[in-house]
Amino acid sequence: MTRNPKRSPFDQTQGLGSARGGVGHWWAQRVTAVALVPLTLWFAAALMSHARSDYGALVLWLREPVTTVFMVLLLIALFYHMALGLRVAAEDYLHSERVRIPTVITIDLVSFALATTGVIATLRIFLGG
Repeated sequence: MTRNPKRSPFDQTQGLGSARGGVGHWWAQRVTAVALVPLTLWFAAALMSHARSDYGALVLWLREPVTTVFMVLLLIALFYHMALGLRVAAEDYLHSERVRIPTVITIDLVSFALATTGVIATLRIFLGG
């Protein structure tokens, strides 16, 4: 870009990038991070309390409605937060569009697949399958 000496530095930056485009992404990352704090603490405490339990006891625990809801929320928040963070890293550090675009698509698809697999597995256990 050639500089026009008659334009102010602010005017020269107009139209060069996104303004407000990342706010939604930023908020989503913060909301999922805040949601993950209590969910992760709940999950860690639950795992510690069931450390000596057998498989059957763990399945019975996962069949409780509150446990199922918290597990589904944990999985959704976890994989969505992961996708947001990896997407930012890819967009910031991969400068070639030929590499960046497929990488971002792969991150989104893999994150969605992992979250879906976890939610379906949790619901199958809850429903007795």
